[in-house]
Amino acid sequence: MANAAKKSHSRFRWRNSLFIVLFLILMGALGYLAQEFRLQWDISQNGRNSLSQASIDLLHKLDSPLHVTVYATQQDLQLGDIRGIISNFIGVYQRIKPDLILTFVDPAEQPQQAQSEGVRLNGEIVVAYKERKERLATINEQAFANALMRLARSERKRLWLLASHGERKIDGITQRDLGNFGKKLFETGIESKSFSLTDQPEIPGNDILVIASPQMELLEGEVKKILDYLARGGNLLWLVDAGSLYGLQPLAEQLGIVFTPGVIVDPQASQLRVPTTFALATLYGAHTVTENFEYMTVFPFARQLVPEENTDWRRVILAEVAPQGWVETGPLEGEITFDAENDVTGPVSVALALSRVIDDREQRIIVVGSGHFLANGYLGNGGNLDLGLNMINWLAGDEAFIPIQPRVTTDSRLALSELQLTLIVTVFLIILPVVFLGSGIFIHWYRKRR
Repeated sequence: MANAAKKSHSRFRWRNSLFIVLFLILMGALGYLAQEFRLQWDISQNGRNSLSQASIDLLHKLDSPLHVTVYATQQDLQLGDIRGIISNFIGVYQRIKPDLILTFVDPAEQPQQAQSEGVRLNGEIVVAYKERKERLATINEQAFANALMRLARSERKRLWLLASHGERKIDGITQRDLGNFGKKLFETGIESKSFSLTDQPEIPGNDILVIASPQMELLEGEVKKILDYLARGGNLLWLVDAGSLYGLQPLAEQLGIVFTPGVIVDPQASQLRVPTTFALATLYGAHTVTENFEYMTVFPFARQLVPEENTDWRRVILAEVAPQGWVETGPLEGEITFDAENDVTGPVSVALALSRVIDDREQRIIVVGSGHFLANGYLGNGGNLDLGLNMINWLAGDEAFIPIQPRVTTDSRLALSELQLTLIVTVFLIILPVVFLGSGIFIHWYRKRR
């Protein structure tokens, strides 16, 4: 009997030893896998705690170390542990780009260094890449991505906007102007400057000329300067409204584009409770500008562009609108109906990209049949801003820098009604403790009976 008990005890000790050995091997294997492989899930609504794919792609394009220096004290009276907040934010980027170096500097302890960097606020960030630097006073994915885009551009790009003929202003604040679009361009590293052809002897050929809906006739000499710019291989964005071309017919002929008279009418717009003169685009051509572009865009009071047969230019229709609509050639008054004799049926091309090779360099041009498309009053509709940024990036030769838009944080605040709060308190503070206490008393009583 004693011998059997001894054997049983020996087997028990052997099983325990085997279990401990296997457990240690399992823990070691899990530790090794944790070091070699990283896996995470973001279960927050709309993935607000992880980077967008566009931000990840942008980090992959930075082929040199990125230095982030944060000038912050240990504690901030309003924000608290500001270093911890920034460290957690930057940590998400470091998982994608290991050579992102984060450094903290206390401006109170090293005031000279902070002063030399022009730091004025606690928590200000200086981002350095190669020989360039950017400063950030706020920290979020949108602001950080814009700073990275400015740093990543090999050179500062510039738009030259034609002025003195009633064109839309890139810094204007009226509904008609392009001020909001200009601000967005500046944030991503593209400057804009207005100029007059009467004062400028020649349009710079290494930037982008923008003709944004002139309202007055251009002089013959001004048109010649534009055509000379085109002949030298200059890039161009031409926003054309319905009506007269104001002396730019030679430019249209040079590009091989016919502008159909009238305004595009889209009956589908009424389903979204917007005027039928707002043409909606969901059909896009196969082009870098519209690659993987899935947003709807809105072209108010647009006109049709018809490309002619021309072997000089490679043409791609960027956007078509109103598949069930038409080009209205009559007055836009009362109930607008289709006239089979005079109107043109849809779908209607409203944006066109042209390219050709001059002196071993690709010349790029985009023509849009709606200047309202990028105006302050309509820029927020659908994907207008995204498509506009794509156009400018392509014209600037920086199509790799796709726009990065902020995502709305929809789960940062939990709002509960009084009834919901009462139920939560009742369940977690009263019912569950009573259930656990009753279970413990019952188990204790049951064991004593045995």
